[in-house]
Amino acid sequence: MSQNIKNFIKTDCGLSKYHLLKTKKGIFNKLRFYWFVAIAVIRDLSKKN
Repeated sequence: MSQNIKNFIKTDCGLSKYHLLKTKKGIFNKLRFYWFVAIAVIRDLSKKN
């Protein structure tokens, strides 16, 4: 999935934050991870690869 996520989250800082949040465990961390992915994808839709 890491290769596919680069199509949606295009900034370097966004990708590093994605990998950091992906490694954390716990219910609140999972919620934060999904929230981050949703917002990052929406923000990066208009950016070029």
